Amino acid sequence: MVMFLFLVVALAVVVAAVTLAVVGGGGSAPLPEVAPERLQDPLPPDRPVDRSDVESLRFPVAPRGYRMADVDDALGRLGAELAERDARIADLESALAGARAAAAHVHMAKPDHPEDQR
Repeated sequence: MVMFLFLVVALAVVVAAVTLAVVGGGGSAPLPEVAPERLQDPLPPDRPVDRSDVESLRFPVAPRGYRMADVDDALGRLGAELAERDARIADLESALAGARAAAAHVHMAKPDHPEDQR
């Protein structure tokens, strides 16, 4: 019976000590507030974002933050889509320039008829 009472008292002391340590009542000062970490390489505000901007972008790590693998996958996909978009835009601009050159060539080669000027 004495042993049982001793174990109950010891358990109560341990629970009280852990509770005080977690709550912070142990007499030590609370941890100081820390300014949140910011992105070190933000995206450029003065020009369009390109693939290298996205690949070099890194998010700060926080205790209850994001899963790095998920964000890296999303950034990889975004970078690939930007590269694909840029290639498609370049193809379309090239096709447009070719069509304009062909239209100008056809217009210059077309003879003027006096009856067209009425």
